[in-house]
Amino acid sequence: MRSKTYALSSYSRRGPRIEAVMIWRAMRLPKRLKLSALVALAIPALIALTAITTLADSSPSPSPSGSAALPGDPAKGATLYAQNCATCHGTSLEGGIGAVLNPLDKLTGVPNPLDPNFLIDVITNGRTPQPGDPKSIAMPAKGGNAALTDQDVKDLAAYIIQQNSLGAGAAPLPPGELAKRTILWVSIGIIAMVFLTFLLAQYNMRWIARRAAARRK
Repeated sequence: MRSKTYALSSYSRRGPRIEAVMIWRAMRLPKRLKLSALVALAIPALIALTAITTLADSSPSPSPSGSAALPGDPAKGATLYAQNCATCHGTSLEGGIGAVLNPLDKLTGVPNPLDPNFLIDVITNGRTPQPGDPKSIAMPAKGGNAALTDQDVKDLAAYIIQQNSLGAGAAPLPPGELAKRTILWVSIGIIAMVFLTFLLAQYNMRWIARRAAARRK
């Protein structure tokens, strides 16, 4: 009994190739979806970059001479400064009636105005303006608040030194402001990730549907 052989049709020979081409075409994103996907990927990247920048700006850099050189606690000094010194020296140490404290004004006959002993002495005993000083108004002892303790004075000096090590305008964000910014960026990030997930789900469903249609043909 002779066995019959059948030649494969051109369609059957090309079948796998055609199916592969159709699957490849189905996997390609439409132009609108491509743009949406790029936007969705760019948003989280921008959020992450901004969040990192915000946290970096809010975190004080260590002093070049090390925190051990500070005479007191700069965090407590910040609170004391806002309560006792900001009226004359400005909320950001930018100066006003009193001297500029960041960067600290150069004073006549003072080689290093950031010397802890010098700052503690000036805060404790006050200072009478000298010829060549940038301000002509005397500073009262302890800023006029005799209730300040020796430790308070050291904390104030530590705060001034720390802020000068950071540079003018580089004070860390207050805790409340930092919390608000963190909540804002986390919320935006969640919304962006939900949007990205939706886009990817839409693409995945289209790809599955097109692949199934290609197999049925």
